[in-house]
Amino acid sequence: MQQSKGEIHVVGGGLAGCEAAWQIAQGGVDVVLHEMRPHRRTEAHITDGLAELVCSNSFRSDDWEYNAVGLLHAEMRRLDSLILRAGDAHQVPAGGALAVDREGFSHAVESALTQHPRITIAREEIAWPPADWERVIIATGPLTSGALSDNIRTRTGASSLAFFDAIAPIVFKDSIDLSKAWFQSRYDKEGPSGDKAAYINCAMDRDQYAAFIAALIEGEKTQFKEWEASTPYFEGCLPIEVMAERGAETLRFGPMKPVGLTNPHGGERPYAVVQLRQDNALGTLYNLVGFQTKLKHAEQTRVFRMIPGLENASFARLGGLHRNTFINSPVLLDPLLRLKSEPRIRFAGQITGVEGYVESASVGLMAGRFALAECRGERLAAPPVTTAHGALLAHITGGHLSDGHASFQPMNINFGLLPPLAEEPRARGKERGRARKKAMAERALRDLDAWSSRPSATA
Repeated sequence: MQQSKGEIHVVGGGLAGCEAAWQIAQGGVDVVLHEMRPHRRTEAHITDGLAELVCSNSFRSDDWEYNAVGLLHAEMRRLDSLILRAGDAHQVPAGGALAVDREGFSHAVESALTQHPRITIAREEIAWPPADWERVIIATGPLTSGALSDNIRTRTGASSLAFFDAIAPIVFKDSIDLSKAWFQSRYDKEGPSGDKAAYINCAMDRDQYAAFIAALIEGEKTQFKEWEASTPYFEGCLPIEVMAERGAETLRFGPMKPVGLTNPHGGERPYAVVQLRQDNALGTLYNLVGFQTKLKHAEQTRVFRMIPGLENASFARLGGLHRNTFINSPVLLDPLLRLKSEPRIRFAGQITGVEGYVESASVGLMAGRFALAECRGERLAAPPVTTAHGALLAHITGGHLSDGHASFQPMNINFGLLPPLAEEPRARGKERGRARKKAMAERALRDLDAWSSRPSATA
């Protein structure tokens, strides 16, 4: 095990941990990044690479003016984010979304960290940070090891919460029947490279949709162990069959909505549409958008081949289910992400109760900057709550509820977390909402620039 030499230790080589390590090293302080793979595997990771994307290759919308996660992208770029730098360098077509080639992205992040003179990568499991580690960031993500989870629970005196994440299947492009399917983005929206056809679309008529829904509901699913039975799903990553069980039309108003698309093969307007998004830079793999699932593998092959155009689909990876854990951050953490009962330790990433790759990396960015300032004998104030970073931080460390934080749950960034404008835009109707978001985004970037350029106070 690495011995403390005054450096900062980061536990966990996912997006949050890698971002935290980068921010610290870029600030001129030595950092040791601890990753337990390959010595201890997880249920979801396939490779031993740092910053491996295990669920989706999409960082969602890159539109900073009208989408909160796009605003978070813009803020992270201004703060020298390694994750956004690698994402931009390994982008694949996805309309207005930022999607990346999984392998290229992970390799770029790992290369940047490996080559940095102030970063040491230690491949080892950490059950709990040794007492002589003065500053630690725990960024172990949704698949925190059992030993570390047990120690977190013991040290905090509070039970970690848990929920399930599901993973969508991936198919080989050359097995998709393009005499039935077609390329198009919704409303022909252009991506950063000017593409208007970032998705492959598979249309269904009413009867095909009804048969598909019935098959989803009746298909054999992965059975929970007894101790898992009461664990909920995260609403933003529901298995498709769970959505189907909520009502026959649920999917038509969710991932299978038929709007903004025109079938060039003729016939009636699609009743429902399945979209597939490019999953690697070569364009040889496509994932089924929104099709997270807990169906057993044989059932996935049978049911998903009912989709027109996927009758002969060959699957590079089938879907799956894994357990996610997070702490009750509003109770356990201070506004600078320190554990109240043991301030030498910070938490970052999904374990703090944020949802999504971008949100996880942004919390890693903040934790890294806070730890860096502290190591220098400085005090860095939290970003203003008018920024996406500040709003997310305020939510997870105390701004969630005023009644004791009894229902704290994972959260994606959204404009509802930012304070309202001092003055509402004069636009009317739907344009008023768009104008409001744009004004909030512009305010966020102004306030972020002012915060990031302000000297840190001496601690």
